[in-house]
Formats: sequence, structure tokens, C-alpha cells
Amino acid sequence: MSALNVLGTALQACSYDPLTGYFRDGCCNTDAHDHGTHVVCAKVTADFLAYSLKRGNDLVTPRPEYRFVGLRPGDRWCLCVNRWLEALQAGVAPPVHLEATHAKALERVSLEQLKEYAL
Repeated sequence: MSALNVLGTALQACSYDPLTGYFRDGCCNTDAHDHGTHVVCAKVTADFLAYSLKRGNDLVTPRPEYRFVGLRPGDRWCLCVNRWLEALQAGVAPPVHLEATHAKALERVSLEQLKEYAL
């Protein structure tokens, strides 16, 4: 069975450039080993990237050893659901691509919250 998105349909790709996802397959797929639960497909903003850096997660600096090119505002990326929720509470949540956000996100955030930030 294919993974489902928060709308209950087949999970779509989030980004191939930059290549995202816990499995670096372009999708916000997850499994029991993904302790960060990288399931929210977001279009990152400058405010979110600055917030994430302040919280200790540098998403801007390239890390080739992890196949990570560094993000720029406008890039799509599979975010940890808890980080997106923190950013929401801080007023800097980036917009979300619902069709590419894994249904597992609904265990931590509501569909209404995600729809409010939908692209």
C-alpha cells in the first residue's frame, strides 16, 4: 500500500531539488527509525530558517557528507512535525504542501492547522 497524505490520497513528492525526505527519495515518507518524523512538506521561508538556526538546527549550511545542499527561502523540504509545530507556536511556520505531507503528521497537528498554512 502506498503512503497517504493528510488529505487521504496518495503521498506526492515534496522536492527532488533539493533532494529531501528521511530516505532522500524526494518524499516525506517515514518509518519507525525516523525519530524526527520528517513528514511535513514545507516551502521554507527566511523567517523559518532563521528560527530553526536559533533553535540549533542549521538548515542553511551545506553538509555534503549528509547529501545536504543547504536550504534557501522558497525551497521545499520535509520538516520534522514537532519543529513545524514549534514554528507555528512561534509565529513563523512555513507554508505547507498538503498533498506531499504524510498522514502521520496528523498525530501531532490538526488538518485545520495545516490547511491554514496550505500553499
